[in-house]
Amino acid sequence: MTERAKINTGDDGADDHGRSPASGSSSGSGPGSDSLGGAVAPRSTGLTATEVAKRVERGEVNDVPVRSSRSTADIVRGNVFTRFNAIIGVLWLIMLFVAPFQDSLFGYVIIANTGIGIVQELRAKRTLDGLAVIGEAKPTVRRDGAATEISTSEIVLDDLIELGPGDKVVVDGIVAEADNLEVDESLLTGEADPVLKQPGDRMMSGSFVVAGGGAFTATKVGREAYAAQLAEEASRFTLVRSELSAGISTILKYVTWMMIPTAIGLIISQLVGENNNLKGAIARTVGGIVPMIPEGLVLLTSVAFAIGVIRLGRKQCLVQELPAIEGLARVDVVCLDKTGTLTEGGMDVTRLQTLNGADESYVRRVLGALGASDPRPNASLQALIDAYPDRGEWRCTDALPFSSARKYSGAAFEERGNGAGTSGGAGAGAAAHSTWLLGAPDVLLPAGDPALAEVDRLNEQGLRVLLLARAADGTAAGSDGGTAEPTPLDSPDIAAGARATALVVLEQRLRPDAADTLAYFADQNVAAKVISGDNAVSVGAVAGKLGMAGAANTIDARTLPTEREAMATALDEHTVFGRVTPQQKRDMVAALQSHGHTVAMTGDGVNDVLALKDADIGVSMGSGSEATRAVAQIVLLDNSFATLPSVVAEGRRVIGNITRVATLFLTKTVYSVLLAILVVVTGVQYPFLPRHLTLLSTLTIGVPAFFLALAPNKERAKPNFVRRVMRYSIPAGVIAAAATFTTYLLARHYYTGPGALDAETSVATLTLFLVSMWVLAIIARPYTWWRLLLVAAMGGAFLVVLVVPWLQQFFALKLVGVTMPWTAVAIAAVGSAILEWAWRWVGRRFPA
Repeated sequence: MTERAKINTGDDGADDHGRSPASGSSSGSGPGSDSLGGAVAPRSTGLTATEVAKRVERGEVNDVPVRSSRSTADIVRGNVFTRFNAIIGVLWLIMLFVAPFQDSLFGYVIIANTGIGIVQELRAKRTLDGLAVIGEAKPTVRRDGAATEISTSEIVLDDLIELGPGDKVVVDGIVAEADNLEVDESLLTGEADPVLKQPGDRMMSGSFVVAGGGAFTATKVGREAYAAQLAEEASRFTLVRSELSAGISTILKYVTWMMIPTAIGLIISQLVGENNNLKGAIARTVGGIVPMIPEGLVLLTSVAFAIGVIRLGRKQCLVQELPAIEGLARVDVVCLDKTGTLTEGGMDVTRLQTLNGADESYVRRVLGALGASDPRPNASLQALIDAYPDRGEWRCTDALPFSSARKYSGAAFEERGNGAGTSGGAGAGAAAHSTWLLGAPDVLLPAGDPALAEVDRLNEQGLRVLLLARAADGTAAGSDGGTAEPTPLDSPDIAAGARATALVVLEQRLRPDAADTLAYFADQNVAAKVISGDNAVSVGAVAGKLGMAGAANTIDARTLPTEREAMATALDEHTVFGRVTPQQKRDMVAALQSHGHTVAMTGDGVNDVLALKDADIGVSMGSGSEATRAVAQIVLLDNSFATLPSVVAEGRRVIGNITRVATLFLTKTVYSVLLAILVVVTGVQYPFLPRHLTLLSTLTIGVPAFFLALAPNKERAKPNFVRRVMRYSIPAGVIAAAATFTTYLLARHYYTGPGALDAETSVATLTLFLVSMWVLAIIARPYTWWRLLLVAAMGGAFLVVLVVPWLQQFFALKLVGVTMPWTAVAIAAVGSAILEWAWRWVGRRFPA
């Protein structure tokens, strides 16, 4: 049989498991080596340091800038050069020349807001960039014969890059070495089946290894790589493509269209209407236009997201795409992979049970050799390596890495040394050939096999069970007395007729925080689904230990219907699923989405990549494969499943609070537009100067919105953001405008003389403030001590302005007489009562 070249971790020293990387095991038992004097297969040493230096000098480096966040220039540009900042900036410059300082205060507020937005986003950028460095993929390159982990940006042309299961292909290249190397290119080509690569085959950046190992030579680096531009764009921190940002953009578009004709009408009416000086007309025109602009809404959204990123960053959570915070807040189903999520990565061998009269010492030798045959062992195989060290007496002639699709791995050996062949091979001291499989008992054994009953019993205890089986033709003798050529390991018939030799019982370590996390999701009405490749009974037992509801009623995914609707129904009715293939995970996510669910998928293995990519939100563990980290929107760098509730809570805080404050901002926009229209229709002077509305906006919207936007909020985010905001802000704005204009008209008939306009403005301002305060009081519900204090403080601040003489003069607010001020209060009280009724009626008539 042709021996396959084996890819090792380096030439010098030992790898993580104490084996010599030069040979693949402590005794050279890997494929392509012979501890008893056989020749070692030739192996490329990669580039030399001199060759690397020359390529760096020529600029042949993988210099694609992979950023986790917007650049500083983008952040400044995005906060400064906005449509509304331009409008307000022009109006501010006008007011600086035609009106007192206090009427241009709105311009300074915008400058402060813009500065706050820039500072918060820069803080978020620093947090993200720091976390991105921690979570960055570190490909292994072979240089001067030694394997070294380097940054992706340090790869040069012609570098020899080593690959193993879960590794992402970061540049284009040509396969140089292959050991059952299977590559998934579905993220690039859409082809779901893995591709078996041979030396000379093309490797495309953006694909990832699902099984086997190998090495490839980089032929295209930097921006020339196939997926470089796509990867750069996909990994960039962005503020776009979320329902929240799209909704705000829609609202701002409508506001702009309302503003233009209203502002034109207001300008004409004020300049050609009642007899007043030009500067006064301009000041009141600007006073009517500025409050139409919900400029603070964009700021608060940006700040809320930025602070959310910073908060999550402190918990070692890397948000690779900003809308992920919003998306996770909308999630109602979380799909969990058991291994690495509910359980910790490591395992312990607790029992070895031989079958069919096998000799235990011989079985231990087989398990040791199997462990040494894989240069990149998974958690199960690592437990075997720790429990049964390889004695180095056997030579591995072929190896089949573990695959999530087939559920087993294997290796073929030439047995030499004392005791070789004691399970039916050649006599002691002679060479024998054997082929072994290690994997899922219910996959390797036919239904009804007596060993499966014992497997089920162990699975019910939450234990993981692997079957060691000997391929049927592993020792068949030829007519010349030699050994017949065995069936290739990668043959689909290799498991047919395999003889059960032993059961290896593994105990998985439960995450100490998993139970509390599952309880949190249950309390928040988020359905948790455990989707695992392990035995369904075993998975159910683990979930049961964690107190998960429905854990006893497990489903073997091999019995699931393939039709999407039927699969979705089964998923809605059950909680725990075992023996799920990678493609089934993807199909299950799609089935849940077809029933209207917003699905989050967690995982750390290469078998989770397809499902992570298709889920609404993909969450990867920091210790997971490069491929999972590449496609996930959120990476838990500390591998703590307990961080997930914090992410959900942060998303709910952002979305829920932005919905609250958006209602405040848009209420102001609605009443400002309506007041302007009423002024144009009636031909009267606009009742307010810019300073009045700056004061009102600050006390009833700006300051309260900042605190409300950052407050805790556990309500699950709901769809239809625009509809939910406008259903309250429109009636509230209409009522506020009607009450204010009524007071203003009554005051125009009541007051006469030189100071009449100031008195009219003051009582109109009082009415508008009181109605706006009632809107704030409604938005602040449910009340807590600090929310009551916030509302009371805003009311107290306005009262101070009314009673302190220099503040009266500064803001041009002085209540004249007793009748009209109390009339203004009475009108505001009626308006607030109507507002309360309308708020409740809208809630019943147009539920969210």
